Amino acid sequence: MPENKFPQAFFVTGTDTGIGKTVISAILAKGLGATYWKPVQSGLKEETDTEAVKRLTGLSQPHFKPEAYRLTEPLSPHASAAIDGVEITMEDFRLPEYNTNHLIVEGAGGVLVPLNRGKMIIDLVARLKLPALVVARSELGTLNHTFLTLQALRNRNIPVFGVVMNGSRNESNRKAIEYYGKTSVLAEIEPITEMNPNKLGHIFKANF
Repeated sequence: MPENKFPQAFFVTGTDTGIGKTVISAILAKGLGATYWKPVQSGLKEETDTEAVKRLTGLSQPHFKPEAYRLTEPLSPHASAAIDGVEITMEDFRLPEYNTNHLIVEGAGGVLVPLNRGKMIIDLVARLKLPALVVARSELGTLNHTFLTLQALRNRNIPVFGVVMNGSRNESNRKAIEYYGKTSVLAEIEPITEMNPNKLGHIFKANF
């Protein structure tokens, strides 16, 4: 897929947590030479997502924008914020300025993860007015989660740029996501045994 086919800025979300949004974001950031922004980081005791993308891509500091919220515990943002005594307010989320051709914004968990007592991640996507790229598992069980995510985004009139399937190739699930989900599967990223900047660049060229 030519670089100019990607939206200038887009939001990477997923059907669940721990499905590879950060790795997919790193592959895209490396391949596009993009700027990366994680608006809400939950969990600071281990490597943060921004630190992981920086390490995996080898991109320089100007490619990374600081989080709007850095929350201590690796929980849903609303729960982690409560522990930290922080109130997440939507007014604090504004697209950062960037000097690259693309901006990648990575969410936390899925689209219906709460940010505070009244707002969820999907409200953040809508506020930023970005198209969504959905990361989905490839194995059994992905169809329901993927279709629910797509439905939630469309119910809010959020454009869906496409789906990236993460895991061993599954032709049946890919065809089902495209047919029933009425979207494009942009890539199927198979399990990665070694991750470094050169490897990520190769994966991008081979899949996108």
